[in-house]
Amino acid sequence: MITELSKLTCAALMAASIPLAAQAELPGMRGTQHIGITVPNVDEAVDFLVDVMGCEAFFSFGPFGPFDDDWMTKNLNVNPRAVIEVITMVRCGNGPALEVFQYTSPDQDANPPKNSDIGGYHIAFYVDDINVATDYLIENGVQVLERPHPLTGTGLEGMEWVYFLAPWGMQMEIVSAPDGIIDERENNRSFWDPKSDS
Repeated sequence: MITELSKLTCAALMAASIPLAAQAELPGMRGTQHIGITVPNVDEAVDFLVDVMGCEAFFSFGPFGPFDDDWMTKNLNVNPRAVIEVITMVRCGNGPALEVFQYTSPDQDANPPKNSDIGGYHIAFYVDDINVATDYLIENGVQVLERPHPLTGTGLEGMEWVYFLAPWGMQMEIVSAPDGIIDERENNRSFWDPKSDS
C-alpha cells in the first residue's frame, strides 16, 4: 500500500512539474478568437460596449431558427425551439472579439449566473490606470462593486482588480498591472497581455 501511494505521489509531482502545454495540445491552437455572451437586448448591450467601454461594433447577422428539427440542440446544446434573434460582433481593444447573442427560448433563464454558479463567468478588461477607469465607470452610472483591490500573496501580485456590472447584470472586471505580475518575473513566462502583441 505504501509503495502504491508513493508511486501515485511521484506521478502527481512529476505531472505537476510538466508545463501544461507539454501535457496536451489542441492541434493548431493559437489562442482565444472570441468570447460569446448572451444578452437580453443586443442593441442596448452594444451601445454600452461602444459608448461606455469604448469597443468597436463590426457587423450583425441572424436570425437563426426556429427550426422544425433538433438542429439547435445538436449544434448549440440549447432548447430545440430556441431562436438566435441576432448576433453582433464587437472588438474591445487588443483582445478577443465578443460575439454578442440575443436569444429567445422556451426555457430561457433571464438571470445571469453568479461567479459561484457552475458555468459562471466574467470578462476582464485591462486598463492603464485602474483608479481613473473606476472613477470613469462610476461617473457613467455603472454599478462598481467596491474599489480596486491588490492581489497580494498570489502569482498575480502586482495586479489590481475591481468588479462591475453591465446594465443587463453580467459581471465584468477591470484589471491593471503596470509593472507586471510576480509570477512572470519569478518564472520567466507571461500570460497574454493586451499591452503587447505577444
